[in-house]
Amino acid sequence: MMFLTKPKPSFRIGMSKGTTRDLVVIALFASLGIATKSIIQPMVATVTGPLYIPTGAVAGGFYMMWPVMGYGFTRKFGTATSISLVQAFFSLLIPIGNFGLFTFVIYLAPGFVIDGFFLLSRSKAFSSASCVSAAAIANVAGTISYCALFLALPEAALLFFGLIAAISGCLGGFIASIALSRAGTMVFRQNAG
Repeated sequence: MMFLTKPKPSFRIGMSKGTTRDLVVIALFASLGIATKSIIQPMVATVTGPLYIPTGAVAGGFYMMWPVMGYGFTRKFGTATSISLVQAFFSLLIPIGNFGLFTFVIYLAPGFVIDGFFLLSRSKAFSSASCVSAAAIANVAGTISYCALFLALPEAALLFFGLIAAISGCLGGFIASIALSRAGTMVFRQNAG
């Protein structure tokens, strides 16, 4: 009866085979990332602006949790980069986070870093340590790419902003790991019951 089974629609994510569910996850988490950015960035900018600290360095951890969570749900290489690419296209339509063509560099750097981290570490996205590390490194990559493209800063300032970005990314990664853990527990309970 193999011929009666309905084939699943699929597309390609990076180098992995993806499904329609993966596409929904990518669209959902990209939208949540842009929505989070449009809410949090103006609030954080009131504090970071007068201190001449890039807003993304402080608030970026809250947007980096979404690609990490997306990877955690799909467990497929290329998911975080796809989420970042969709976010880059979204940001071209709204005034917050729009850097023209440089938007793609600034948004894709964290996605590449998250996918690369999980590919090289071969760790599970539900691990708190891996989520925290991936989000921290991604936020540092996004902050440094922004600073390199738009700000002429000395190395000491770049290191300082990178440290702030890493701390913020750790917080976002921790939130992502908790959310993934809770989602995994709920799915396990549904399958068991």
